Amino acid sequence: MTFNELHKNSYPLILCNVWDVNSTKIAEKLGFQAIGTSSAAIACMLGYEDGEKMQFKELCYVIQRIADNTSLPLSVDMEAGYSRIPTEIVNNIKELAIYGIAGINLEDSIVNEERILVDGKSFANIIHEVKSKLNEANLNIFLNIRTDTYVLNVPNKLDETQKRIELYTQAGADGIFIPCLSHESDIKFLVDKSRLPINVMAMPDLPGFEKLKKLGIKRISMGDCLFSNMSAMLKHKLGKVMDNQSFNAIFSDSKC
Repeated sequence: MTFNELHKNSYPLILCNVWDVNSTKIAEKLGFQAIGTSSAAIACMLGYEDGEKMQFKELCYVIQRIADNTSLPLSVDMEAGYSRIPTEIVNNIKELAIYGIAGINLEDSIVNEERILVDGKSFANIIHEVKSKLNEANLNIFLNIRTDTYVLNVPNKLDETQKRIELYTQAGADGIFIPCLSHESDIKFLVDKSRLPINVMAMPDLPGFEKLKKLGIKRISMGDCLFSNMSAMLKHKLGKVMDNQSFNAIFSDSKC
């Protein structure tokens, strides 16, 4: 089953977000059907803040190592594309395509001092040009377009999200990703209004997978939640080592 087809099943695609070879191998061993990278997790692993602060060549190296160690379809979080110029974004995608990626995420916000939402029509034009040039190059890359209306809690976010879904659909998106969308009524409304598969992300109040299936969600991802959880556990364990002057905490509840 192709990566595109995984978005058409009755049950949502559960995408495991990874950041290195080890997390990738674990995801594949546990039976996940596809993986996606988390830009925030990779950036943190390399000592950067999220928001295209690491160099693109550094991202490419991590993607190559992941791709070389899995047979699963791989989607890459490209943030805003590492450029604001469509031809440069396409060139970046082509560079990643060398490693056999199946999809990418592109988002409609950028980070300078803080994250801001870009104009929807302008971003739709970028999507259209990117999709057209990928088609010309005969590259079948799933474009999962992320809108940060809920991340940034913009005014009238439900209506604004619906407008952006329509703009991005017309521009050539293959899927719509709405992180921080978790309320059932909003999910149902947006799924009903969308012609494309909707992707939601792990949140404390996100409904369970069976409920999301009934609501029509087609893809569920994790963002950097798993990485952040593991980092918090590492901090806790190391703190216990220093506090207790003992390694007992490392081996308590250990599965090693």
